[in-house]
Amino acid sequence: MKIINILHFISELQHFTFKLRIGFIKTLTIASILGVMSTPTNAQKSISKAVEQANTELWAKFIDQYGIVYDFVGELPTPEDCELGRPNVMGWWSPIENGSFFTGLYLSAACERARRSGNKTDRDKAKRLADGLLKCASVSNVTGFVTRGVGTDGKCHYPLGSMDQTIPWYLGLYSYLMSDFPTTEHKQLVKNKLLEVTSALYTLDWKLPCDGHFKGEFRGDLKSKNYLEVTSYLFTLRMMYQLTQDKLWLERYRNALYEIPRGSVEQPEIANKTRLEICASGYRVDSLIFKAVGRNLDNSALWIYVKNQATLAYLFKMENDEKIKKAYSTGIKLNASNALSVIGEYKYFDNNDTKVFGHTNWREGYSTWFPQKTQADGEKLSRMGDTKKLGPRKNYERIFMTNPLAAAAIIALAGDSANREIIERVISHFDYSKLNMSEFFFAEVAYYSLP
Repeated sequence: MKIINILHFISELQHFTFKLRIGFIKTLTIASILGVMSTPTNAQKSISKAVEQANTELWAKFIDQYGIVYDFVGELPTPEDCELGRPNVMGWWSPIENGSFFTGLYLSAACERARRSGNKTDRDKAKRLADGLLKCASVSNVTGFVTRGVGTDGKCHYPLGSMDQTIPWYLGLYSYLMSDFPTTEHKQLVKNKLLEVTSALYTLDWKLPCDGHFKGEFRGDLKSKNYLEVTSYLFTLRMMYQLTQDKLWLERYRNALYEIPRGSVEQPEIANKTRLEICASGYRVDSLIFKAVGRNLDNSALWIYVKNQATLAYLFKMENDEKIKKAYSTGIKLNASNALSVIGEYKYFDNNDTKVFGHTNWREGYSTWFPQKTQADGEKLSRMGDTKKLGPRKNYERIFMTNPLAAAAIIALAGDSANREIIERVISHFDYSKLNMSEFFFAEVAYYSLP
Protein backbone atom coordinates (compact mmCIF):
# COMPACT_ATOMS: atom_id res chain seq x y z
CA MET A 1 0.00 0.00 0.00
CA LYS A 2 1.35 3.41 -0.88
CA ILE A 3 2.19 5.57 2.11
CA ILE A 4 -0.15 8.36 0.95
CA ASN A 5 -3.05 5.90 0.99
CA ILE A 6 -2.10 4.75 4.47
CA LEU A 7 -2.12 8.32 5.75
CA HIS A 8 -5.46 9.00 4.06
CA PHE A 9 -6.96 5.91 5.66
CA ILE A 10 -5.63 6.70 9.10
CA SER A 11 -6.64 10.34 9.03
CA GLU A 12 -10.21 9.40 8.14
CA LEU A 13 -10.36 7.15 11.19
CA GLN A 14 -8.88 9.71 13.60
CA HIS A 15 -6.65 7.27 15.43
CA PHE A 16 -4.51 8.14 18.40
CA THR A 17 -0.99 6.96 19.04
CA PHE A 18 -0.08 4.39 21.62
CA LYS A 19 2.47 6.87 22.91
CA LEU A 20 -0.32 9.34 23.64
CA ARG A 21 -2.23 6.65 25.49
CA ILE A 22 0.74 5.88 27.70
CA GLY A 23 1.18 9.61 28.33
CA PHE A 24 -2.32 9.82 29.77
CA ILE A 25 -1.69 6.90 32.07
CA LYS A 26 1.45 8.57 33.38
CA THR A 27 -0.52 11.69 34.30
CA LEU A 28 -2.66 9.73 36.73
CA THR A 29 -1.43 9.58 40.28
CA ILE A 30 -0.71 6.20 41.87
CA ALA A 31 -3.46 6.91 44.36
CA SER A 32 -6.06 7.63 41.70
CA ILE A 33 -5.15 4.49 39.74
CA LEU A 34 -5.33 2.31 42.83
CA GLY A 35 -8.54 4.00 43.89
CA VAL A 36 -10.26 3.30 40.61
CA MET A 37 -8.94 -0.24 40.26
CA SER A 38 -9.88 -1.19 43.81
CA THR A 39 -13.47 0.02 43.56
CA PRO A 40 -15.66 -3.02 44.28
CA THR A 41 -18.38 -3.88 41.78
CA ASN A 42 -21.16 -3.38 44.33
CA ALA A 43 -19.98 0.21 44.87
CA GLN A 44 -20.68 1.08 41.25
CA LYS A 45 -24.07 2.09 39.96
CA SER A 46 -26.39 -0.82 39.22
CA ILE A 47 -26.42 -1.69 35.55
CA SER A 48 -30.02 -0.55 35.15
CA LYS A 49 -29.26 2.85 36.68
CA ALA A 50 -26.15 3.23 34.54
CA VAL A 51 -28.03 2.48 31.32
CA GLU A 52 -30.84 4.83 32.27
CA GLN A 53 -28.39 7.61 33.10
CA ALA A 54 -26.65 7.13 29.75
CA ASN A 55 -29.97 7.22 27.91
CA THR A 56 -31.16 10.31 29.76
CA GLU A 57 -27.92 12.26 29.25
CA LEU A 58 -27.70 11.38 25.57
CA TRP A 59 -31.23 12.52 24.79
CA ALA A 60 -30.96 15.63 26.93
CA LYS A 61 -27.72 16.92 25.41
CA PHE A 62 -26.58 15.19 22.26
CA ILE A 63 -29.52 14.57 19.90
CA ASP A 64 -30.72 17.39 17.70
CA GLN A 65 -34.27 18.33 16.78
CA TYR A 66 -34.15 16.09 13.70
CA GLY A 67 -33.01 12.97 15.55
CA ILE A 68 -29.31 13.11 14.62
CA VAL A 69 -26.62 12.49 17.25
CA TYR A 70 -24.05 15.23 17.81
CA ASP A 71 -20.41 14.43 18.59
CA PHE A 72 -20.42 17.04 21.35
CA VAL A 73 -22.22 20.19 22.39
CA GLY A 74 -20.92 23.26 20.58
CA GLU A 75 -21.79 25.94 18.06
CA LEU A 76 -23.28 24.41 14.94
CA PRO A 77 -21.70 25.03 11.53
CA THR A 78 -23.50 27.61 9.40
CA PRO A 79 -24.23 27.35 5.66
CA GLU A 80 -21.14 29.49 5.10
CA ASP A 81 -19.01 27.14 7.21
CA CYS A 82 -20.17 24.15 5.19
CA GLU A 83 -19.70 25.97 1.88
CA LEU A 84 -16.17 27.10 2.69
CA GLY A 85 -15.16 24.02 4.66
CA ARG A 86 -14.65 25.28 8.20
CA PRO A 87 -13.03 23.82 10.21
CA ASN A 88 -12.34 21.59 7.17
CA VAL A 89 -14.24 20.11 4.25
CA MET A 90 -14.72 16.76 6.00
CA GLY A 91 -16.40 18.43 8.94
CA TRP A 92 -13.95 16.79 11.31
CA TRP A 93 -13.83 18.30 14.80
CA SER A 94 -17.26 19.93 14.37
CA PRO A 95 -20.32 18.88 16.41
CA ILE A 96 -21.84 17.23 13.30
CA GLU A 97 -18.80 15.16 12.35
CA ASN A 98 -20.35 11.72 12.88
CA GLY A 99 -24.10 12.19 12.69
CA SER A 100 -24.95 9.24 10.45
CA PHE A 101 -22.27 7.08 12.05
CA PHE A 102 -23.44 7.53 15.63
CA THR A 103 -27.16 7.76 14.89
CA GLY A 104 -27.13 4.57 12.84
CA LEU A 105 -25.39 2.47 15.47
CA TYR A 106 -27.46 3.99 18.24
CA LEU A 107 -30.74 3.33 16.41
CA SER A 108 -30.00 -0.40 16.50
CA ALA A 109 -29.78 -0.19 20.29
CA ALA A 110 -32.85 2.08 20.49
CA CYS A 111 -34.92 -0.46 18.55
CA GLU A 112 -33.96 -3.25 20.91
CA ARG A 113 -34.70 -1.01 23.90
CA ALA A 114 -38.16 -0.28 22.47
CA ARG A 115 -38.78 -3.98 21.86
CA ARG A 116 -37.89 -4.90 25.41
CA SER A 117 -39.75 -2.08 27.12
CA GLY A 118 -42.81 -1.90 24.87
CA ASN A 119 -42.84 1.75 25.87
CA LYS A 120 -44.33 4.30 23.47
CA THR A 121 -41.68 6.86 24.42
CA ASP A 122 -38.94 4.45 23.37
CA ARG A 123 -40.75 3.67 20.12
CA ASP A 124 -41.12 7.37 19.38
CA LYS A 125 -37.41 7.92 20.05
CA ALA A 126 -36.50 5.15 17.62
CA LYS A 127 -38.72 6.72 14.95
CA ARG A 128 -37.10 10.10 15.54
CA LEU A 129 -33.64 8.59 15.02
CA ALA A 130 -34.83 6.86 11.85
CA ASP A 131 -36.18 10.17 10.56
CA GLY A 132 -32.81 11.74 11.33
CA LEU A 133 -31.08 9.13 9.19
CA LEU A 134 -33.57 9.68 6.38
CA LYS A 135 -32.74 13.36 6.52
CA CYS A 136 -29.02 12.60 6.25
CA ALA A 137 -29.65 11.00 2.86
CA SER A 138 -32.12 13.63 1.66
CA VAL A 139 -30.37 17.02 1.97
CA SER A 140 -28.12 16.53 -1.06
CA ASN A 141 -28.96 16.41 -4.75
CA VAL A 142 -26.28 13.75 -5.17
CA THR A 143 -28.14 10.45 -4.94
CA GLY A 144 -26.28 7.97 -2.79
CA PHE A 145 -24.60 10.65 -0.68
CA VAL A 146 -25.07 10.22 3.07
CA THR A 147 -24.09 13.32 5.00
CA ARG A 148 -22.53 13.48 8.43
CA GLY A 149 -25.21 15.77 9.83
CA VAL A 150 -26.79 19.17 9.23
CA GLY A 151 -25.92 22.69 10.35
CA THR A 152 -27.90 25.67 11.57
CA ASP A 153 -30.49 25.75 8.77
CA GLY A 154 -31.27 22.05 8.91
CA LYS A 155 -29.95 21.55 5.36
CA CYS A 156 -26.35 22.70 5.07
CA HIS A 157 -23.75 19.97 5.30
CA TYR A 158 -20.12 19.23 4.56
CA PRO A 159 -19.32 17.85 1.08
CA LEU A 160 -17.45 14.73 2.15
CA GLY A 161 -19.05 11.70 3.73
CA SER A 162 -17.36 8.36 4.31
CA MET A 163 -17.91 4.65 4.64
CA ASP A 164 -17.98 5.12 8.41
CA GLN A 165 -21.10 7.26 7.94
CA THR A 166 -22.82 5.19 5.26
CA ILE A 167 -22.63 1.69 6.74
CA PRO A 168 -24.01 2.59 10.19
CA TRP A 169 -26.72 4.49 8.29
CA TYR A 170 -27.65 1.18 6.68
CA LEU A 171 -27.40 -0.74 9.93
CA GLY A 172 -29.70 1.62 11.79
CA LEU A 173 -32.41 1.77 9.16
CA TYR A 174 -32.31 -1.98 8.58
CA SER A 175 -32.67 -2.58 12.33
CA TYR A 176 -35.65 -0.24 12.31
CA LEU A 177 -37.27 -2.11 9.44
CA MET A 178 -36.81 -5.42 11.25
CA SER A 179 -38.60 -4.04 14.33
CA ASP A 180 -42.28 -4.72 14.85
CA PHE A 181 -43.41 -1.25 15.91
CA PRO A 182 -42.92 1.08 12.89
CA THR A 183 -46.05 1.76 10.87
CA THR A 184 -46.45 0.23 7.43
CA GLU A 185 -46.21 3.68 5.86
CA HIS A 186 -43.02 4.58 7.67
CA LYS A 187 -41.43 1.23 6.88
CA GLN A 188 -42.12 1.81 3.19
CA LEU A 189 -40.57 5.27 3.40
CA VAL A 190 -37.42 3.81 4.94
CA LYS A 191 -37.28 0.94 2.46
CA ASN A 192 -37.62 3.33 -0.48
CA LYS A 193 -34.69 5.39 0.77
CA LEU A 194 -32.53 2.31 1.24
CA LEU A 195 -33.33 1.19 -2.31
CA GLU A 196 -32.59 4.66 -3.67
CA VAL A 197 -29.18 4.95 -2.02
CA THR A 198 -28.17 1.38 -2.83
CA SER A 199 -29.17 1.68 -6.47
CA ALA A 200 -26.99 4.78 -6.75
CA LEU A 201 -24.01 3.08 -5.13
CA TYR A 202 -24.40 0.06 -7.39
CA THR A 203 -24.33 2.36 -10.42
CA LEU A 204 -21.14 3.95 -9.05
CA ASP A 205 -19.52 0.52 -8.62
CA TRP A 206 -19.85 0.89 -4.84
CA LYS A 207 -17.75 4.02 -4.53
CA LEU A 208 -19.17 6.63 -2.15
CA PRO A 209 -19.92 9.96 -3.82
CA CYS A 210 -19.07 13.45 -2.60
CA ASP A 211 -21.13 16.62 -2.78
CA GLY A 212 -20.67 20.37 -3.26
CA HIS A 213 -17.35 21.48 -4.71
CA PHE A 214 -16.22 17.85 -4.65
CA LYS A 215 -19.12 16.53 -6.68
CA GLY A 216 -17.86 13.84 -9.04
CA GLU A 217 -15.23 12.66 -6.56
CA PHE A 218 -15.45 9.75 -4.13
CA ARG A 219 -14.50 9.09 -0.51
CA GLY A 220 -14.65 5.41 0.23
CA ASP A 221 -14.92 2.20 -1.80
CA LEU A 222 -17.03 -0.66 -0.48
CA LYS A 223 -15.29 -3.14 -2.77
CA SER A 224 -11.89 -2.34 -1.26
CA LYS A 225 -9.72 -4.75 0.69
CA ASN A 226 -9.73 -3.69 4.32
CA TYR A 227 -11.81 -5.42 6.97
CA LEU A 228 -13.70 -2.17 7.34
CA GLU A 229 -15.03 -2.49 3.79
CA VAL A 230 -15.24 -6.25 3.38
CA THR A 231 -17.88 -7.02 6.02
CA SER A 232 -19.74 -3.84 5.10
CA TYR A 233 -20.00 -4.71 1.40
CA LEU A 234 -21.24 -8.24 2.09
CA PHE A 235 -23.80 -6.96 4.58
CA THR A 236 -25.15 -4.42 2.10
CA LEU A 237 -25.62 -7.05 -0.61
CA ARG A 238 -27.23 -9.62 1.70
CA MET A 239 -29.43 -7.00 3.31
CA MET A 240 -30.76 -5.99 -0.09
CA TYR A 241 -31.83 -9.54 -0.75
CA GLN A 242 -33.61 -9.62 2.60
CA LEU A 243 -35.47 -6.44 1.71
CA THR A 244 -36.35 -7.20 -1.89
CA GLN A 245 -36.22 -11.01 -2.17
CA ASP A 246 -34.73 -10.33 -5.60
CA LYS A 247 -32.44 -13.30 -6.32
CA LEU A 248 -30.13 -11.04 -8.30
CA TRP A 249 -28.97 -9.50 -5.00
CA LEU A 250 -28.43 -12.98 -3.56
CA GLU A 251 -26.34 -13.90 -6.58
CA ARG A 252 -24.24 -10.76 -6.20
CA TYR A 253 -23.73 -11.58 -2.54
CA ARG A 254 -22.74 -15.19 -3.23
CA ASN A 255 -20.25 -14.10 -5.88
CA ALA A 256 -18.79 -11.39 -3.64
CA LEU A 257 -18.06 -13.92 -0.89
CA TYR A 258 -15.43 -15.67 -3.00
CA GLU A 259 -13.97 -12.67 -4.78
CA ILE A 260 -10.60 -11.17 -3.86
CA PRO A 261 -11.28 -7.49 -2.99
CA ARG A 262 -9.83 -4.58 -4.87
CA GLY A 263 -6.24 -3.79 -3.89
CA SER A 264 -5.71 -6.77 -1.60
CA VAL A 265 -2.40 -7.68 -3.24
CA GLU A 266 -0.97 -4.51 -1.69
CA GLN A 267 -1.56 -5.84 1.83
CA PRO A 268 0.39 -9.01 2.71
CA GLU A 269 -1.91 -10.13 5.53
CA ILE A 270 -4.87 -10.49 3.18
CA ALA A 271 -3.22 -11.00 -0.21
CA ASN A 272 -5.17 -13.56 -2.26
CA LYS A 273 -7.79 -13.99 0.47
CA THR A 274 -11.45 -13.97 -0.44
CA ARG A 275 -13.90 -11.73 1.36
CA LEU A 276 -15.24 -14.70 3.31
CA GLU A 277 -11.73 -15.60 4.44
CA ILE A 278 -11.09 -12.02 5.49
CA CYS A 279 -14.30 -12.02 7.53
CA ALA A 280 -13.07 -15.09 9.41
CA SER A 281 -9.68 -13.44 10.04
CA GLY A 282 -11.06 -10.77 12.37
CA TYR A 283 -10.49 -7.02 12.49
CA ARG A 284 -6.80 -7.32 13.35
CA VAL A 285 -6.01 -7.99 9.70
CA ASP A 286 -6.10 -4.19 9.45
CA SER A 287 -3.40 -3.81 12.12
CA LEU A 288 -0.58 -3.55 9.61
CA ILE A 289 -2.02 -0.30 8.31
CA PHE A 290 -1.91 1.21 11.78
CA LYS A 291 1.52 -0.20 12.55
CA ALA A 292 2.93 1.47 9.43
CA VAL A 293 2.33 4.87 11.04
CA GLY A 294 3.22 3.82 14.59
CA ARG A 295 -0.31 3.32 15.91
CA ASN A 296 -2.21 0.53 17.60
CA LEU A 297 -5.65 -0.55 16.38
CA ASP A 298 -6.90 -2.21 19.57
CA ASN A 299 -6.05 0.67 21.85
CA SER A 300 -7.47 3.48 19.76
CA ALA A 301 -9.85 2.39 17.01
CA LEU A 302 -12.32 -0.20 18.28
CA TRP A 303 -15.11 2.38 18.15
CA ILE A 304 -14.82 2.34 14.36
CA TYR A 305 -14.97 -1.47 14.18
CA VAL A 306 -18.20 -1.87 16.15
CA LYS A 307 -20.09 -1.53 12.87
CA ASN A 308 -18.08 -4.39 11.39
CA GLN A 309 -18.94 -6.69 14.27
CA ALA A 310 -22.57 -5.64 13.84
CA THR A 311 -22.50 -6.39 10.10
CA LEU A 312 -21.00 -9.82 10.81
CA ALA A 313 -23.66 -10.54 13.43
CA TYR A 314 -26.39 -9.68 10.92
CA LEU A 315 -24.70 -11.74 8.19
CA PHE A 316 -24.58 -14.72 10.52
CA LYS A 317 -28.31 -14.43 11.25
CA MET A 318 -29.26 -14.00 7.60
CA GLU A 319 -27.11 -16.83 6.26
CA ASN A 320 -28.38 -20.40 5.80
CA ASP A 321 -25.23 -22.08 4.48
CA GLU A 322 -23.46 -23.71 7.43
CA LYS A 323 -19.98 -23.35 5.92
CA ILE A 324 -20.46 -19.62 5.45
CA LYS A 325 -22.03 -19.26 8.89
CA LYS A 326 -18.99 -20.97 10.40
CA ALA A 327 -16.65 -18.43 8.79
CA TYR A 328 -18.76 -15.56 10.13
CA SER A 329 -18.88 -17.16 13.58
CA THR A 330 -15.11 -17.54 13.59
CA GLY A 331 -14.65 -13.85 12.84
CA ILE A 332 -17.23 -12.78 15.41
CA LYS A 333 -15.64 -14.84 18.19
CA LEU A 334 -12.14 -13.71 17.27
CA ASN A 335 -13.19 -10.05 17.34
CA ALA A 336 -14.77 -10.52 20.76
CA SER A 337 -11.66 -12.24 22.08
CA ASN A 338 -9.41 -9.48 20.80
CA ALA A 339 -11.62 -6.76 22.25
CA LEU A 340 -11.65 -8.55 25.60
CA SER A 341 -7.90 -8.06 25.87
CA VAL A 342 -8.25 -4.25 26.02
CA ILE A 343 -11.62 -3.70 27.67
CA GLY A 344 -9.95 -3.18 31.05
CA GLU A 345 -8.68 0.27 30.04
CA TYR A 346 -11.88 1.72 31.54
CA LYS A 347 -10.20 1.40 34.95
CA TYR A 348 -7.96 4.35 34.12
CA PHE A 349 -10.89 6.71 33.62
CA ASP A 350 -11.37 9.07 36.54
CA ASN A 351 -14.91 10.46 36.71
CA ASN A 352 -13.55 13.47 38.61
CA ASP A 353 -10.99 14.36 35.95
CA THR A 354 -10.98 18.06 35.01
CA LYS A 355 -8.91 18.16 31.83
CA VAL A 356 -9.82 20.91 29.36
CA PHE A 357 -12.32 20.04 26.63
CA GLY A 358 -11.72 22.92 24.25
CA HIS A 359 -13.51 21.36 21.29
CA THR A 360 -16.74 23.00 22.41
CA ASN A 361 -15.15 26.21 21.10
CA TRP A 362 -13.99 24.55 17.89
CA ARG A 363 -13.72 27.86 16.02
CA GLU A 364 -10.99 29.01 18.41
CA GLY A 365 -9.29 25.63 18.49
CA TYR A 366 -9.21 25.44 14.69
CA SER A 367 -8.86 29.08 13.77
CA THR A 368 -6.51 28.46 10.83
CA TRP A 369 -8.35 28.22 7.52
CA PHE A 370 -7.52 28.22 3.83
CA PRO A 371 -9.46 27.26 0.69
CA GLN A 372 -9.36 23.51 0.13
CA LYS A 373 -9.30 22.43 -3.48
CA THR A 374 -8.53 18.79 -2.77
CA GLN A 375 -9.42 16.25 -0.13
CA ALA A 376 -5.75 16.21 0.84
CA ASP A 377 -6.01 19.95 1.53
CA GLY A 378 -8.84 19.23 3.92
CA GLU A 379 -6.83 16.61 5.75
CA LYS A 380 -3.88 18.97 6.01
CA LEU A 381 -6.08 21.71 7.45
CA SER A 382 -7.60 19.28 9.95
CA ARG A 383 -4.16 18.82 11.53
CA MET A 384 -3.71 22.52 12.26
CA GLY A 385 -5.50 22.74 15.59
CA ASP A 386 -4.26 24.73 18.57
CA THR A 387 -3.56 21.91 21.03
CA LYS A 388 -3.29 24.30 23.97
CA LYS A 389 -6.78 25.69 23.38
CA LEU A 390 -8.27 22.31 22.52
CA GLY A 391 -6.87 20.60 25.60
CA PRO A 392 -6.41 16.86 26.22
CA ARG A 393 -9.87 15.90 27.45
CA LYS A 394 -11.26 14.69 24.11
CA ASN A 395 -8.43 12.21 23.65
CA TYR A 396 -8.73 11.17 27.30
CA GLU A 397 -12.41 10.31 26.82
CA ARG A 398 -11.76 8.61 23.50
CA ILE A 399 -9.06 6.31 24.87
CA PHE A 400 -10.40 5.45 28.33
CA MET A 401 -14.16 5.78 27.82
CA THR A 402 -15.04 5.32 24.15
CA ASN A 403 -12.61 2.51 23.38
CA PRO A 404 -13.54 0.31 26.38
CA LEU A 405 -17.27 0.82 25.74
CA ALA A 406 -16.72 -0.01 22.07
CA ALA A 407 -14.87 -3.14 23.15
CA ALA A 408 -17.85 -4.01 25.32
CA ALA A 409 -20.15 -3.56 22.33
CA ILE A 410 -17.99 -5.81 20.13
CA ILE A 411 -17.99 -8.49 22.81
CA ALA A 412 -21.74 -8.20 23.41
CA LEU A 413 -22.48 -8.43 19.68
CA ALA A 414 -20.94 -11.90 19.72
CA GLY A 415 -24.16 -13.01 21.39
CA ASP A 416 -22.41 -14.83 24.24
CA SER A 417 -23.48 -14.04 27.78
CA ALA A 418 -20.27 -15.47 29.26
CA ASN A 419 -18.72 -12.00 29.47
CA ARG A 420 -21.78 -10.21 30.79
CA GLU A 421 -20.12 -9.36 34.11
CA ILE A 422 -17.20 -7.41 32.64
CA ILE A 423 -19.47 -5.68 30.13
CA GLU A 424 -21.82 -4.52 32.87
CA ARG A 425 -18.88 -3.46 35.02
CA VAL A 426 -17.57 -1.23 32.24
CA ILE A 427 -20.98 0.30 31.57
CA SER A 428 -21.48 0.97 35.28
CA HIS A 429 -18.12 2.65 35.74
CA PHE A 430 -18.87 6.01 34.13
CA ASP A 431 -20.72 9.05 35.40
CA TYR A 432 -22.43 9.92 32.12
CA SER A 433 -23.41 13.38 33.32
CA LYS A 434 -19.74 14.43 33.25
CA LEU A 435 -18.84 13.32 29.72
CA ASN A 436 -18.26 15.74 26.86
CA MET A 437 -18.42 13.28 23.97
CA SER A 438 -21.60 11.52 22.92
CA GLU A 439 -19.59 8.38 22.23
CA PHE A 440 -20.85 6.91 25.49
CA PHE A 441 -23.85 5.80 23.41
CA PHE A 442 -21.78 2.63 22.97
CA ALA A 443 -22.85 1.76 26.51
CA GLU A 444 -26.41 1.23 25.28
CA VAL A 445 -25.19 -0.51 22.12
CA ALA A 446 -23.33 -2.97 24.36
CA TYR A 447 -26.14 -3.43 26.87
CA TYR A 448 -28.89 -3.98 24.29
CA SER A 449 -26.70 -6.36 22.30
CA LEU A 450 -26.35 -8.73 25.24
CA PRO A 451 -28.48 -11.87 24.86
